[in-house]
Amino acid sequence: MKPSLLTFILLTLTLNLSAQVLSNKDGKYTEADSLRGSLRPERAFDVQKYHLKLKVEPEKQFISGSNTISFIAEENLSSIQIDLFENMNVDSILQNNKALDFKRKHNAVFIELDDLVETDKQGEIQFYYSGKPIVAKNAPWDGGFVWDKDKNGNPWIGVAVQGTGASLWYPNKDHQSDEPEEVQLDIAVPNGLMNVSNGQFLGEKDLGNGFTEWSWKTVNPINNYNVMINIANYDHFSDSYGDLDLDYYVLPYNLEKAKKQFKEVKPMMDCFYEKFGEYPFVEDGFKLIETPYLGMEHQSAVAYGNEYKMGYKGNDLSGTGIGLKWDFIIIHESGHEWYGNSITARDIADMWIHEGFTSYSEAVYIECRWGKKEAQEYLKGTRSGLGNTSKIIGDYGVNSEGSGDMYFKGANLLNTIRSIYDNDELWWKTLKDYTETYKHQIIDTRTTENFFNEATEVDLQPIFDQYLRHAALPNLQFRKENGKTQVKWVTDVEDFKMPVDIFIDGKEIRINPTNQWQNLKQNVAIDKIKVNELEFYIQTSFKK
Repeated sequence: MKPSLLTFILLTLTLNLSAQVLSNKDGKYTEADSLRGSLRPERAFDVQKYHLKLKVEPEKQFISGSNTISFIAEENLSSIQIDLFENMNVDSILQNNKALDFKRKHNAVFIELDDLVETDKQGEIQFYYSGKPIVAKNAPWDGGFVWDKDKNGNPWIGVAVQGTGASLWYPNKDHQSDEPEEVQLDIAVPNGLMNVSNGQFLGEKDLGNGFTEWSWKTVNPINNYNVMINIANYDHFSDSYGDLDLDYYVLPYNLEKAKKQFKEVKPMMDCFYEKFGEYPFVEDGFKLIETPYLGMEHQSAVAYGNEYKMGYKGNDLSGTGIGLKWDFIIIHESGHEWYGNSITARDIADMWIHEGFTSYSEAVYIECRWGKKEAQEYLKGTRSGLGNTSKIIGDYGVNSEGSGDMYFKGANLLNTIRSIYDNDELWWKTLKDYTETYKHQIIDTRTTENFFNEATEVDLQPIFDQYLRHAALPNLQFRKENGKTQVKWVTDVEDFKMPVDIFIDGKEIRINPTNQWQNLKQNVAIDKIKVNELEFYIQTSFKK
């Protein structure tokens, strides 16, 4: 394959990966963006539980039912904001069996409470709604319902709403800073179909009206966009990994393929347990569920649609061949259980915490199975799809995610930080300590930066600033001046310092450039210098 064609394919695949996230709007935000992205006084409550009770009618592409929302007030509340897309109907909202007044603005519903909920007291409302939720044109790249049919003509339904918002299909406090402590889903579907959702299975009940209700419950905090329904004529098989339940729900004619393909889960768990710590939702179990779209990291109910192929639907995102040794969707989406589902970014502007670390988990898995060099070759290969034209971190408070580079640029940043550590024992300890310290927590970029910075004597802050808050890579320049070999960094960040390893005549040397020209101890022709590109993701230029 010609390099130019390979680059085009990698760029296309990478753009698809990041299409589910919102693009930066260059500071042009609407009132709807602020209502969704800001923590207004009407959102001064901590969600405790969602209890969804829904009927799904595939032929009508219609859902109806309620969400009982339990919360604790963070200050005295006489009104609250709950989010639900404006195309959905609000049938009624109750508090203590009394109908409440409400008004709608964009995708927000402002509710006047009948009884004031005082600070630190618990409140509860029942929110009844119905409608035809937005249909995804190409899930998971855009948010919405997928109303499909399997090869036997049975309904096959899924939902993917990351970036777009869970309020596309159910009423909730649609802000990433708040997660319910538990969720129960009672989902009624036509007889002969099954619904699979997050957490543990509570049971099924024939409602006597042509529908069967399938009930599931999580007992761990969960992101709004991870709350999920999956409806099909599923076959189920199970396994275990220590005390962790492994459950698989697939279309009947793919059962044997699934039994073979999903064997990769156990070596993945071996690796991730070692490097990241115990699976963070043992009580809720781990599931892979076949879906009519490529995949998504739905907590304890991972969506799988990779067609039982190795790589990314049979493609290698790195262009090295290494990506074809494993199933991309199993590894990437499961990696999110640790990064994104367990450790969650408070504002979606910091979504690199989800995507950068999870993309790095791909390399971690490769290293566990095939060694460090192949892992770093894979990461180097993924750079082909990176643009470095906009910053990774988005704008705060307005529901804005940063550049799609957050995936593999974030992963290559972590590999660069590891190389700066220059101590693999320390690196793995720090990564695992970070993952376990912030288990089930909602954090921000500064918290992440500080944790990794405190583990090393090198000041990582300017490095994080350049990679995360600016588009361009640090540019390492070499030149010959007055017979001397000189080097410096060219960066957006002032007083930038970062150690980097170079090879001179095959010998690896660590240098410590700054933004000022300085002489190398080794006075050699600059064409004799080669940067260690496997360990450092930088730009390099040579001035002869």
